[in-house]
Amino acid sequence: QGEYPPGSTYKVITAIAGLEEGVINRHTTVYCPGYYEYGDRIFRCWKKTGHGYCNVVKALAESCDVYFYQIGQKLGVDQLAGYAKACGLGKPAGIEFEHESKGLVPTSAWKKQRTGISWRRGETLSVAIGQGANLATCLQIAVLFSAVANGGTLYKPLILKTAETEGTAPSESGTVIGTLPASKKTLDIVRKGLQEVVTGTGGTARIARIEGIQISGKTGTSQVISRKKNDTGRKRDRSPHLKAHAWFASYAEADDSRIAVAVIVEHGEHGSGTAAPIAREITKTFFSLAGN
Repeated sequence: QGEYPPGSTYKVITAIAGLEEGVINRHTTVYCPGYYEYGDRIFRCWKKTGHGYCNVVKALAESCDVYFYQIGQKLGVDQLAGYAKACGLGKPAGIEFEHESKGLVPTSAWKKQRTGISWRRGETLSVAIGQGANLATCLQIAVLFSAVANGGTLYKPLILKTAETEGTAPSESGTVIGTLPASKKTLDIVRKGLQEVVTGTGGTARIARIEGIQISGKTGTSQVISRKKNDTGRKRDRSPHLKAHAWFASYAEADDSRIAVAVIVEHGEHGSGTAAPIAREITKTFFSLAGN
């Protein structure tokens, strides 16, 4: 039921949109100096020293904000929104649970209706990295990463209450609720980036590595509030309620996935430090119980 900005887990959607619309390809390279100038504003990358030259695989692996700012700028918020909705955001996932939240996929029309103010192009840059008015549930992100792993099929999630005798357990096929707006070529590129998140030398979730199990995933940091005057700006001094939420979404194994996991730690700050270790332990336990 909780709704949160999806943070950098949303970059999967931005990458899919950019690749499908021809804004980027596997080899499109962008230089990240640690910031991006757009109009009279400067949009910062989380890595102050920059990521240097990035293609989309490296940008996913190292979570380069500058790369995705530029995709968002070229696509526009409404085109991004179309892909986000097709990926399952902005609507209930359909689980049998009362009052399931649907999140929020912002559009230019939504802002105009809500505030009477036109959408500003700079706002799209924030949306492209999963910030701004974006809201998603942990379940929606789990369903999204499951679809990325299985080749593009979105399944209705179920709650398994009991496992009965053989032949009466729920079917593994599930109910199809949609298909990702992505070709096999696009998904192969995205999956390569998500694999590098964990296995790459510059990946943001190397802590999620599991010996003998190929895990792929994406970290995320979900901003709670803009920096206030009474906030010192130093993370260790910030009030707990001002600290960002931490995301990690993953699947395993990379080439033959059996489990998808999404974890959010409220006010956990960084997905790599708090959420990824939780997902790692869940995944380890699953494969241990399943006999690997």
